[in-house]
Formats: sequence, C-alpha cells, structure tokens
Amino acid sequence: MAFEISWEQRANSYGVDDRVAVLADAENRLEIWPALGLNAFRWQVAGQELLYRNPQFFTENRPTRGGFPILYPFPNRIHAGQFTWEGKTYHPPIGDPANKNAIHGFAFKRAWRVVDQGADAAGAWLTGEFQGSVDAPETLAFWPADYRLRVSYRLFDHVLRVEAEATNPDTKALPFGLGYHPYFALAPFGGAQAAITVGARKFWELNESLPTGRIVDVDESRDLRQGRQYASLKLDDVLTDLQAFAYDQQDNLGLVGVIRHPAGERMLTLWIGADFRELVAFTPPHREAICLEPYTCTTDAINLMQRGIDAGLRVLQPGESWQGIVEMHLSS
Repeated sequence: MAFEISWEQRANSYGVDDRVAVLADAENRLEIWPALGLNAFRWQVAGQELLYRNPQFFTENRPTRGGFPILYPFPNRIHAGQFTWEGKTYHPPIGDPANKNAIHGFAFKRAWRVVDQGADAAGAWLTGEFQGSVDAPETLAFWPADYRLRVSYRLFDHVLRVEAEATNPDTKALPFGLGYHPYFALAPFGGAQAAITVGARKFWELNESLPTGRIVDVDESRDLRQGRQYASLKLDDVLTDLQAFAYDQQDNLGLVGVIRHPAGERMLTLWIGADFRELVAFTPPHREAICLEPYTCTTDAINLMQRGIDAGLRVLQPGESWQGIVEMHLSS
C-alpha cells in the first residue's frame, strides 16, 4: 500500500473545525489537527503508539498536554508576561499553570491554514501556515512584529520529519524562538523501565521555572549521557551544550536523544538541526510519557537578551527567513 492522505472528523469540545488529516500507509499513520495548532497528535508505526495524548485530549481544552504541540513565536515562559523591545513594553497574556507568566507563544491553540499536501510511494506530507496578522491579529499587540511560520510534517516508513520555515513579513525586526513539545509514549519502550539518553553537558539554572542566566554542568539527576531508567527520573529542565552521538551530514542533523526498550526490542532516536540549541526534558506527572523538546532558545530568552545573555533568541530582518529540521526514527 502506497502512502495516501485522507480526512476524518474528531468530535471535540474546543469549538473548532473537527477535521484531521490522516497520512498513512499499511504500517505508518500520522494524524494532524490543523485547527488545533497543527498538532500531530497521533503517530503510529506497526501498531505502536509513539505519541502520548491524554484520554481527555479532545475535551479537556489543554492542547499542550499531548501529541506534538508547536510553540511559536516563543517557547516556554516569558517572565510575568512582560518584556521590552526597542523601547516599547509588551504584555503577552499570562497563562502558565502558576498563573504568573506568558507561556508557549500564540500558535499552539489556534487554527492553521493547510497550504500544501501530497503523497507518493515513499511518504506523505502536509504543510500548514500560521501568520499573526492573518490568523491571530489580536496577538500583534503582544509582539514586536508580524510573524509567519510554515511547518511541514513528512511521514516516511518508521520516520517522522518536521520542517519549519520562519519568515518576517513585517517592516520591523522580528525576534522569535521556536520549540516543539512532543510527548513520546513510554509504553512501546517498556514503560517506566525505558532507558532515556540525552547528549547534554549543561543546563540552565532555574528559579520558579525561569532561567537565572547561569549555565552549569549537569549534576547526577540531570546527566542522561549514559542513559538512565525513566523510573529514576523527575525532570523539568532546560538542557544545553548538546553533544550529538552521531551526525547526518546530508541534512546537518545531530542525534541528541534516545528512548530505548530495556530488552532492545525497539528504539526511538531524535535528530535535530544545530539551531535547536536547547532541549527541555520533562517527565509529566502522569508518568506515561517523556517530553524531549527541541528549542531554538531557552525559556524567557527575550528578557535574558536585554541583560546581555546569549539565550538563543533569533532576530529576522524584514523579508528574512530561517529554516530548521527535526527528525524522529523508530528502529526495532
């Protein structure tokens, strides 16, 4: 069976378009919800569910609690929902669990437009676009410039590739960060016995989930370079100084994360482009998933930049674009 794209409906309580795109062949399946942040909430290979979504995913109204949320134009938190850029102060809405900070940008819960889709014998793809002035004009008051992001999901046999292109459509400079918040299901990898490996040598010191500005060497609880059993982990950390275990020279991707079944039955590998310089490692309270989240910048980067700290914030001049790639491979 060759790859193909179809559309199905999912009843939900969000009050948004219920159509989801299904990219599939006989062994691989990816379900994407354009109206809910272009979230690829289901990735299935050979009967294994590789992405966790909570049982109330369609009714709980918490789109960043499952699947593959896209965080843009900033990932994670902005302190107190406030920052100053070129002399003007902005107030993105507060929305984190502590009700103290802005969180995860503007794109994760809004509708994206599908601008391309297709399939052939090798794979299937779908591209969505989100632009502030077009899709969420109310957010322009919260950010220094208009912003546009295109994300393409490309499904191949045992491989999910995510391509992003950020563009500045404005006449002013655009600061931005991009992050992904995948929930990798543990069940296919032995549950709590799964081995988690991340090639990070340092982490950002946090105070109430916000970086102090200090980067320090990983301690015993955060050092995942030799692999650690999930049962021993309790993480909510921004890891950095990433060291790849292997490289894909063709696409300039580095292997930085591994989820491995203890008996060697299967393994998921995470490959990222060099511009994804941070990786958030998070163990959700339900303990059914591990989040290994590639970020182009750290939490609160736009405020850290004002303090002269290299936090990874990227700035596009009018008309400029940036591209980045993340891939996930399942082997067995």
